[in-house]
Amino acid sequence: MSVVIVPGTPSRPHEGLRTLTHILYGLHLLSWFSAGIFSIVAVIINYVKRPDLPDDFFRSHFRWQARSFWFTLLWLALSAPLFLFFWFPGAAAWFVVGLWYLYRFIRGWLAFMESRPMPLPAL
Repeated sequence: MSVVIVPGTPSRPHEGLRTLTHILYGLHLLSWFSAGIFSIVAVIINYVKRPDLPDDFFRSHFRWQARSFWFTLLWLALSAPLFLFFWFPGAAAWFVVGLWYLYRFIRGWLAFMESRPMPLPAL
């Protein structure tokens, strides 16, 4: 029995989806340098591709990315009034939110590279 390799097809199942997930993690991390624009693009792709995901492993990572995005947006909005008092409290809060954002995406990307799914949110 011989294996026929068709040019242009991925050598491993879901290779294209793996590449896309890496790109999405990269876009989310690069959003620090684009004032969030890359993250908006990534979360849109996240939602567009979600119905096509083949298994819970990819669903967990796409959900992790989307939840990280939305919770970051929530924390930025809730801490925005701190800028009304003085510049420092608002900047400090946004810096902490930014570090949390980096932590979430670095943690997710490392888990993805190790082929580990992300945990479900606790109820």
